[in-house]
Parts: sequence; C-alpha cells; structure tokens
Amino acid sequence: MLKGYEDFRVYYGDIHNHCGISYGHGTLEDALTNAQLQLDFCSVTGHGYWPDMPHDEERLASLVDYHETGFAKLRDNWEYVKQVTESHNEDDRFITFLSYEWHCMRSGDHTILYKGSEGDIIPAANLADLKKALAERKRNGMDAIAMPHHISYPAGYRGINWADFTSDFSPIVEIISMHGCGESDEAPYPPLHTMGPRDHTSTAQHGLALGHIFGFVGNTDHHSAHPGSYGCGRMGVWAESLTRDGIWQAIQARRTYALTGDRISLQFAINGQPMGSVINQATTERHIDMSVTGGGPIDYIELVKNHQVIHRINPPDHVSPVPEGAMRTKLFIEVGWGKPIEQKWDVRIELDSGELIDVEPRFRGEYVVAPKSDESGEYQYSSWRREGPRAVRFQTRTNGNPTVLTNASQGMLLEVEMPVNGRVIANLNGKRVEYTLHELLTGGRAGYLGGFVSGAYRFHRAPMPGEYEWHSMFRDVAAETQRRDFYYVRVCQKNGQWAWSSPIWVGAS
Repeated sequence: MLKGYEDFRVYYGDIHNHCGISYGHGTLEDALTNAQLQLDFCSVTGHGYWPDMPHDEERLASLVDYHETGFAKLRDNWEYVKQVTESHNEDDRFITFLSYEWHCMRSGDHTILYKGSEGDIIPAANLADLKKALAERKRNGMDAIAMPHHISYPAGYRGINWADFTSDFSPIVEIISMHGCGESDEAPYPPLHTMGPRDHTSTAQHGLALGHIFGFVGNTDHHSAHPGSYGCGRMGVWAESLTRDGIWQAIQARRTYALTGDRISLQFAINGQPMGSVINQATTERHIDMSVTGGGPIDYIELVKNHQVIHRINPPDHVSPVPEGAMRTKLFIEVGWGKPIEQKWDVRIELDSGELIDVEPRFRGEYVVAPKSDESGEYQYSSWRREGPRAVRFQTRTNGNPTVLTNASQGMLLEVEMPVNGRVIANLNGKRVEYTLHELLTGGRAGYLGGFVSGAYRFHRAPMPGEYEWHSMFRDVAAETQRRDFYYVRVCQKNGQWAWSSPIWVGAS
C-alpha cells in the first residue's frame, strides 16, 4: 500500500446507467440485482429533464417524443425509485445512491447524484440555476453533485461546455462510457454514437489545460438494466468504508479513477498525497509513486504531466520457461461466440488443488444506448456463487457477437494460487474439460460445446504475477514553481482494458 492510501480500500461502482424507469429496458430491481453481481456501489439513473430540447426541428420529432415520454415516466414513478434505491442500500455490502439525468445542449448532460435516497427532479432552465438549486438543498442537508458525462461531443450539442464548468458541484467528470472516451483527442474508444464525433475542446485534457480541477471516473451509461456491464465503463474509489459517507467523501476528494472493465487496482501518489490531491506548496521536488495490479497482463503504464508523457513503464512480456512448484496467477474463462441465437450457460470451474483467492465476474448486458421499439425481454440472466473452497459456478446467456468487432461474451476471472501441475476442471453445460496450470501458462485453450459455429469457450493464457503487477517510483524536478502542474497515470492492458487515475495538482495556484 502506497503512502497516502493506508486508510483506504478500493471499491468499484457505476453511478450513471439506465433501465426502464424512464426510457430504457428492464426494471429497477433487475438493475440493482445485476449490479450486486459485480459492483460495490451503484446508482441507477433516470432521464429527468431537458430545458433546451430542440422542439423546433421537425426531423428530431421522434427524439423529442421518446425523451418527453421518458421524463414523464420517471416523474410518475419517482417515489417508487426512491423507495427501491433505499431498500437495496446495506453498509459494508452494497451501497446505493439516487440520481437522474439533466440534459442540456449548451452546457452538456449531467448526472445529478444525491448522497442518499432523497432528492427531487429539478426543472432548472440552465446549469447556473441547477447549481443554485443544488446549493439550496445542500444548505438544508441534502447533498448532491452534478457530474458531466459523455463530455467529448462538441459544445452546444450536449458535450461539455468548459466555460460553464465549476468544480463546486462537479468534483468528478465521466471520461469513459458506452459513448466512448473523452480523455483526449487520441484516446481509445472514439465515440461512435449517433450524437457525433469527439471534439478536442470538449476533452478532459482541454479542461485541465484551462485550469479546471476535477477527478476522473468511468460509468457505463448502459440502458438495459446492467450497471457495470463489462467493458462499458466503471469507476474505482479509494474510500475509508463501504458506506454512503465513505464513498461520498472519496468522490468529493477526487480519490477516484476511471476504468473500462477490469478491476484494475491503481494507486498513484505525489509526495505521499493520493490521487485527486491539490498540493499548493510551490515545491520543485515531486516524488511520484505508482502501483498497479491489473486484471491481466499490462501492456504499458504512462505518467502524464501537463498532457505530456514523462515516464513510461513496459512490464516484461510472457516469461518462459514455466516455473516449478506453486504460483499465483489469474485464470480468465470466456463463453459465447456461435450463431446469433440465445445460448444458455451453466459453468462450474474447480481447482483440484491450491487456493481460490478471489472471483471477479465479467458479465455484460445487452448493448443498448438508446430506446428500441420492443421494451420487453429478460434483463436478469446472470448469477454466480462459490461452491466450496476451490470451486465457482455461474449461469448466464449469450447471443453470439452482433458484429465481428463487438465482443458480447460473458466471463469469469479467478485469482488462484496452485501447483503448476495442478488441474483446472470445467463443466460447461455437461461438457467436461480440464487443463493443467502448466498448459494454461503456455497459452490459451479453446473449444466448442457442439462443434463448428456452436457456442464456444476460451481459457485465456494464465499470466505470471510480474505481468500484471507493477510498482514504480519516479522523481520529477520542476523547472519553475510559478505555475500549477497536473499529473495523472493511465494504464493499458494487453486485453484492451484501460484505467486512468484522477490527476494530482502540484505548485502555486
């Protein structure tokens, strides 16, 4: 544990996602049940208000209609949303928050997140009025934030308008979701939604260059009752406790980071201060510590200062020969593929020896970011449980991949410590397969349930610990101290999953 993180633990969540409480799919109960499969905290967001909706453009009539229908549905069910949100909150197990979405062409869309399960849908005409209303509620004991999201669309078209941004009610900004990544011009995951492409002046890097202070988070913006849907965006927080107070304090302090999917544990400190810190001392000596535990082999880790990469780490590639004796590693199994028809899965994985240390579900929901004509369907179809000290079982479904570039498989990661000659035994819908750890250390293994183009499975190559764990120290000496510098860390894994730490600011304000 790095200095600055001794009092904290990492928790994972999604505070911006959707279901059928406004426009979307699945019930609120579906969404919260799915969230508990793989998250520590969650807010399920309803679409609430849009003051400058383009009513005068005939070509957008259907867009206006489904938004207004969704807003009315949320208003009519708001008390129900509050009650269900509160009923699912349990300290030290699963934490919930109330939220809704405030849309705006001029200032960009914001998630209004309340600290608890009480709050109202504010019909504010602009962002300034919205923040005044939130300030009034805060004075009356109802704390809330306004989090900008899908920021990188052009300003004036529901992307962020940095001229309207203030950090008082926006301590965090969502930089990754199903809408793409808004970190920078060249960031991975360019927006592909009908709302348009990425604009440099709406990126997080541009906002930082303007002198704004905000933390980074990821969320799914998923619309099918699957908070935390794997690969669509998540957030990590370093908090004192898994409680509303603990998570809220971490958000306000910007001890947050953005993730695409894997539960990457990312610590980053400067002079012993954690991510999100503002170090106002005009110090030229910056002692930087980074610690990363990935969900798979790390490709590279970069330290960014004022938009420039000043330090890059490339952990070692696959090491051979395979060691003898016992070792710690991560076993990842995916199921899916085949024809575009529903395939139900019942999978049990067991170790014949060693220890099953931890389990990380990697479940996906249906890829939906806008309404579809048929809102019916089943949206709660995955589950998992441990069976004894060395086994885990999960049920899920797949429907093939919608395109050859879209991964819709379901998966499960097991962190294990076991002998290299130990065996991993899987039962997939009654089909038994087994591999030694030695085999999985040398390369991935795959097969089919029923032959060519049927449902398939893949055990990924098991990595050495040195491939997914890395710790680094770096010393930066500032040339002058009359400016405030910002630093952050980004992590890229070989499986295409990413993490971005919140910045740390150092120097004179």
